[in-house]
Amino acid sequence: MEPDNFSVLAHREILSVCGADRWGTGRGKSIVGEYSSGPGCPPINRMKAQRRSLARTLLLATLAAILITTSCTKKSIGQTSTTDLQLNVSVPFRFVAYGDSRFHDPRDTDAANPPVRIALVRAVAAADPAFICFTGDLVFNGDDADDWKVWDGETSVWREKNIPVYPTLGNHDVRKNEKIALSNYFQRFPDLKNSRYYSVRAANIFTLVLDSSLDEMSGPQGEWLAGKLDNIPADVDFVFLMMHHPPYTSSSDMKMLSGGHSARSQEKQLARMLEARQEKARLEKSRVRFIVFSGHVHNYERHEHGGVTYFVSGGGAAHAYPIDRAPDDPFQSKEINYHYLLVEVDHGQVKITMNRLELTNGKEVWTQPDFVKITIPEAAAAKAAAQ
Repeated sequence: MEPDNFSVLAHREILSVCGADRWGTGRGKSIVGEYSSGPGCPPINRMKAQRRSLARTLLLATLAAILITTSCTKKSIGQTSTTDLQLNVSVPFRFVAYGDSRFHDPRDTDAANPPVRIALVRAVAAADPAFICFTGDLVFNGDDADDWKVWDGETSVWREKNIPVYPTLGNHDVRKNEKIALSNYFQRFPDLKNSRYYSVRAANIFTLVLDSSLDEMSGPQGEWLAGKLDNIPADVDFVFLMMHHPPYTSSSDMKMLSGGHSARSQEKQLARMLEARQEKARLEKSRVRFIVFSGHVHNYERHEHGGVTYFVSGGGAAHAYPIDRAPDDPFQSKEINYHYLLVEVDHGQVKITMNRLELTNGKEVWTQPDFVKITIPEAAAAKAAAQ
């Protein structure tokens, strides 16, 4: 693999000191053999020259290896610190969760459904949420500055109303050139301070935003997550986890009904861990309930496992497709479901409603085909009140 221009110039400069040209050849001779000293090098006899030649050969080979490795090895762009955000709100309040909008040139209808995307942005703004949780794939191509300009323009109403947006990275957000993509992303969300995963505290809820393009259960992110879950503040009723890839979905990589994605092993492992923690909380009469928001699948799903409620909210305008749902799925539908989730938070309970959009001849038709109320256990509530 050919090194980059910086490596070539640095290597060439090193070698030029004692008469070697690019890639370690002397002026007409290999540097592993006898050669003449270059300009600025003192006269030396043959034996000394051979010894010095060998020493220089080892040094130059080492430097060349470092330079080439640095130039050619792709390194993942991680983070060295995390951000913990605090939002001052009072119970009751509401927020919105949804994703997979793929902001992109509205003339290109292959990437998404622009009229649906615009209608959803307006409806979310009209709901007057305290904040928006975005489950990833904000744009079609993360490294495309024009896609981000579409995001800037079409979501300007949110900034006009001072509605904070807390996003998670989707696969499209880091698509192609990851370094440029992340620069575009963090430019829009300076409060994140370059954190790919982070937390948000708002009244009686605690939100942990994960980056599912990294392993959620190991490495720095896994250690960070475990630390947060081990130290949930005592006055938190609900812990929301948000990531792009879903731990549960009835869709499949087989795309039996024209589209879909299977759940990956790392998110399945995450789900098992959460369900174990939820069971432990139940036995200890702890008040906390875990709720998961994800996207990636372009539809709506709700799943219940081990006391944890999982939502798939990927109907933000990327072309939706039907899902071959399992018979025991709590929500049944053969339709495509463009939508957003309205989350109404109160003391000891949340109500989460799916607001479905259908455009018929340009006319918006809104329905609410699914909702669920999630409460903290009565025993835990009584225990908390007594303390």
